[in-house]
Amino acid sequence: MAGSKLERLNPWFTRTMSSSLMRMSSYGPTSLNRYAPFPYAMINAVQVIEERKKKGRHFAAMIAFHVQKGRFQTRKLIYGSAPVMNDKSPGLPFYQMAPSEALQYEGILSLLLHFRWTWIGVIATDNDNGERFVQTISPMFTKSGVCFAFIERIPNFSFISEVDDMLRQGAIISQKFFSSKANVVVASGESYSMATLRLLSYFSEHDDKTKNVESKVWIITAQVEFASFVFQRYWDAGIFNGAIAFEIQIRNPPGFHQYVLHRNPSSTDGDGFIRDFWQQAFECVFPDITADKVEGNICTGEEKLESLPGSLFEMSMTGHSYSIHSAVYTMAHALHAMSTSRLRHRRIAYKERGKNLNQQFWQLHHFLRSISFNNTAGDVVFINQNGVAASSLDINNWIIFANQSFHRVRVGRIDPQAPPDQSFILDADAITWHSWFNQTRPLSLCTERCLPGSSKKVKEGQPPCCYDCIPCAEGKIAIQEDMNDCYKCPDKEYPSKNRDACLPKDISFLSYEEPLGISLACLSLFLSLITALVLGTFMKHHDTPIVIANNRNLTYTLLISLLLCFLCALLFIGRPEKVTCFLRQTAFGIIFSTAVSCVLAKTFTVVLAFMATKPESRMRKWVGKGLGHSILLSCSIVQAGICTVWLATSPPYPDVDMHSVMEEIILECNEGSVAMFYCVLIYMSCLATVSFAVAFLARKLPDSFNEAKFITFSMLVFCSVWLSFIPSYLSTKGKYMAAVEIFSILTSGGGLLGCIFSPKCYIIILRPELNNREQLIRKKN
Repeated sequence: MAGSKLERLNPWFTRTMSSSLMRMSSYGPTSLNRYAPFPYAMINAVQVIEERKKKGRHFAAMIAFHVQKGRFQTRKLIYGSAPVMNDKSPGLPFYQMAPSEALQYEGILSLLLHFRWTWIGVIATDNDNGERFVQTISPMFTKSGVCFAFIERIPNFSFISEVDDMLRQGAIISQKFFSSKANVVVASGESYSMATLRLLSYFSEHDDKTKNVESKVWIITAQVEFASFVFQRYWDAGIFNGAIAFEIQIRNPPGFHQYVLHRNPSSTDGDGFIRDFWQQAFECVFPDITADKVEGNICTGEEKLESLPGSLFEMSMTGHSYSIHSAVYTMAHALHAMSTSRLRHRRIAYKERGKNLNQQFWQLHHFLRSISFNNTAGDVVFINQNGVAASSLDINNWIIFANQSFHRVRVGRIDPQAPPDQSFILDADAITWHSWFNQTRPLSLCTERCLPGSSKKVKEGQPPCCYDCIPCAEGKIAIQEDMNDCYKCPDKEYPSKNRDACLPKDISFLSYEEPLGISLACLSLFLSLITALVLGTFMKHHDTPIVIANNRNLTYTLLISLLLCFLCALLFIGRPEKVTCFLRQTAFGIIFSTAVSCVLAKTFTVVLAFMATKPESRMRKWVGKGLGHSILLSCSIVQAGICTVWLATSPPYPDVDMHSVMEEIILECNEGSVAMFYCVLIYMSCLATVSFAVAFLARKLPDSFNEAKFITFSMLVFCSVWLSFIPSYLSTKGKYMAAVEIFSILTSGGGLLGCIFSPKCYIIILRPELNNREQLIRKKN
C-alpha cells in the first residue's frame, strides 16, 4: 500500500530509483539486501514528511534527484566507511553515515592485543582502498608489537579473459596463505570480496588446504559482506566459521522483515533488477512470450526469499543497509528542515526545480550539520562537527552450520562515545571458534611465548615477533611473558630459582637464637669458666713452688687476659649495634695482644734466668720482675696505640650488606678501615712469632724450667690458627665471617690455656707431692 502511494506521488521517482539502484548493485554478486533499504526508507521517509508537511511529492522528487546524480557517497552522504572518495571535489562537503575507518582499525588492533595475536596475515583488495588500508595499519600495528606474516592483494578482474590470470595469482596467494604459521588473517575489501575469497580457496592448488585452512581465524572488516556468487551457493563456507566480523551497529526497523518478505517480481512492475536477481537466486527463468521454448525451471514469483542461504540473501537488515536507511532519513529530515526554515527559500515551486535545485543543495549543508532525530528503529541519528554520524561498531561472531545456514552472534562492540576504558567491550567466552581449535583460544605467534624467567632476543633479519628466548642472567628476573629484557630485583629482594619472581631477602646476622650462635656462645662461656677455675686454682696455691717458679704475676695476668678474650667473643654474637661494633675488634686486639705479651715476657724470663746461672754472666742484672712487666707493658701499649688511632680516624660502625649474599640482607659491623684491622692482626702475629722463636730456642733447658716447651707448642697452635684465619675470613660472607673470627679467638685462646696450664694444673691437683722445692731440686740434680 505504501509502495503504491509512493508511485502515485512521482512515477519518475520510481524509475530513477530503480535505475540508480541497478548501478549501485551492478558491482556486487548479490545485492538485494542493499536494494531493499532504499525504497523502504524512501517510502517511510515520505510518509513521515507527508504527516508533518503535506509536501511529500516535492521531497520525493528532491531525494530521487539526489540519488539519480549517482551513489550517495559520490555527492553528499557516505553510507560506507570509505575514508576518501576518488572523485571528491574540492570544497564539496561529505557526510559519513557509518563509523570512520580509524575506529575500525583501533578495534581490530584492540582485538589482536586482547588475544595477544602478534603474528597475522593481511589480505586486501588490489586497488586504492586496499593499498590505503595496508599503508594505514602497517605502522599502527607494528608500533603495538603486531607483525605481518604476509600481506597479499585480492586480484581484480573485469573480463572473462582475466580469469586464468586471477586463478594463477590466487594459487600463489593461497600457497602463502595456507602454509603460513599465522593463525589469524585480517581481511579487508569490498562487499563482494568474500565471494572472491571463497573462489580463491576453491581453486587453490595447495594439496592439503582443507587441513591447514581450518587453523585460521578470520577478522573481517565492516566493508565485507557475507555474500557469494550464485554458482557458489553449494560451496562449503565452513572455512569462515568462527570468523570475527566488525559490522555497523544495527537495529531492524519495524516492518522491514515483512517488507522484504513480500518483495517479488510481480509486486515491482518495471523493476528489471529484481527479476534478474530472482532468476539467479532461485535458478529459474521467467517465461518469455517471444520465445518458443523455455529451458530450465519456470519462475512462479511465489518462491520464498527466506529459503535462500545466507550467503545469497539475508532477511534481516545488514550494516550497509542500515547506513543507507539512515542516509535516506537524514536527507529527508534535512530537506524538510530546509523547506520549513524562514531564513531560507520560503517559496520553492516544483516547476522551478531545475533552476534552484543546485542552490538548495548547497544550502542543505547547514541543516545536515545540525541534524538530529530518531529513526524508525528507535536510534538517535545525529551528525557531529566532523560530518560523521555518531555510530558504533558491533563485533560479531559468524557461525556457519553444516547446512550452510548462517548466524551472527554479537560478542562485543566499539563505542566511540563511551569513556576510553569502556570503548572496546568483548565477551571472549561467547565466541565460537572453528572446530579445529577444539574450542580453545587460538594462538597466532611467530615464536612460542618466552616464559617468565627469560627474555626475548630478536632473530637477525626477522620481524620483531620472531625471536629466541634467552634465560635471564644471574641476579635478574622476568616476571611476565615475552619481556624484552630482564631486570634486577630491588636491593631488599632476590630472584627466585626460576628467575621469575622477586622474593624478600632474609635478614642475616649471627644471633643467639640459631644453633651456630648458641654453640659458639656456650663454648665461649665454657672456656671462660675453665679459665676462671684455673685462675682460682693458681690463686689458691699461689705459695707453692710451681706457681712461684713460673712467674706468678705474669701467670695471673695471662689468665685474666685469656678470660677476657673468651668473653669478648660474645661481642661478635647478636644484632650489630653501634657500641658492640665500636668495641669488639679493638677489645679483641688489645686483650689478645696482652695475653701474647705475657707469653713473650714469660719466655724471655725463662731464657734470661737460664743464662744468668752461668758464671760471670752479665744477664743477672736483667733477671727479676721488672723485665717481665716492662715487656708486657711496652708490647700492650703499642697495640693500644694502634687501636686508638683506628677509633679516632675510622671507627667501625653497623652496616647493611645487600649484595654479598643474594638471598640475604647481612647486618654486620663495617670495620671502617680494613688497613687498621689488618695492622692489629699483623702486630699480634709478630708478637706470637717472636714468642715462638724464643720459646723454640729455650726448648732444651733443664726440666726444672721446662715451661718453654709448653710455650713453644702453644705458640705453634696459636700461629697455625691465625694463619688459617685470614684465608677463611676472606672466603666467607655474612654471619659466617663473625663465626670464623670467634672460632679463631676461642681456638687460639684455648690452645694457650691448655698447652701452658694443663701440666701445672695436673701437678697442683692430681700430683701435689711433686709440687715442692725438694722435688724441683732433685729433678735439677
